[in-house]
Amino acid sequence: MQLETFRGRELHEVVRQVREALGDDAMIVRTHARRSPAEGSVEVVAVRAEEVEALRAKLDGARAAGARTRSRERTGPYVVAMVGPAGAGKTAAVMRVALELAARAGRRVGLVTLDTYRVGALEEIQTYAEIAGLPAEVAYGADDAREALQRLRDRGVVVVDTPGRGFGRGSCAWVESLAALDPDETHLVVPAGLRPEVARSFRTAVPGLSPTHVFISKLDEAPAGSALMELVEALDLPSRWVSDSPDIPHGLGPAEGKILAAVGIWAADAAPSRRHAG
Repeated sequence: MQLETFRGRELHEVVRQVREALGDDAMIVRTHARRSPAEGSVEVVAVRAEEVEALRAKLDGARAAGARTRSRERTGPYVVAMVGPAGAGKTAAVMRVALELAARAGRRVGLVTLDTYRVGALEEIQTYAEIAGLPAEVAYGADDAREALQRLRDRGVVVVDTPGRGFGRGSCAWVESLAALDPDETHLVVPAGLRPEVARSFRTAVPGLSPTHVFISKLDEAPAGSALMELVEALDLPSRWVSDSPDIPHGLGPAEGKILAAVGIWAADAAPSRRHAG
């Protein structure tokens, strides 16, 4: 999405420039009063309305082309897996999504962790699961994964945590275990401050792993604006959720509203803040 900057001495003058260049439906991202009269006293950053709509369509996780449509023959829980590099916030994402689905959506949720490498990882997710009252299973291999899913067959949704160890450095042994769980959705968890070219490389970093969605974490720690849009466009995946707080269970929000709000196009919860140049 291409942001354009306009400058002038008066706001109405600059808005006229915006309308002439981008059309009557152009959206104002932000305005700024500049101190230097030589540069113009008002600065406006705007974007074409159709580019915003294109970004919204890209983020629309509910219509994700990569998410599989279940056949009538497929039974058992709907499986949502979180994958990504170490430190991206996968375990926190797993718990936030599990709690959201259990508490707000009223789903019967179970957990499976494949992260048997990281020190303290098992204790961490088991502690969260115990506090939340959710059943949790540990899988050390593909057979364990299939057996874990069988034990959780009464759940409506199973959320899967995976290791970050070795992500992007060739074959990962846990991918076979994840394949045994046959996830309906695979969310690539990346922190909001990650460089776009690095994030793009993670989409194909692990052989046999094909993310269907992106989960942008640590939104509160990254600068808003064009850098965030570049990250979204580099990943080119739909998104259901983002996180913008270090606290669990808080910090989970709908991706479209949170990202557009962070960019500055409009507030996440208030449509009237959507500002048009007209």
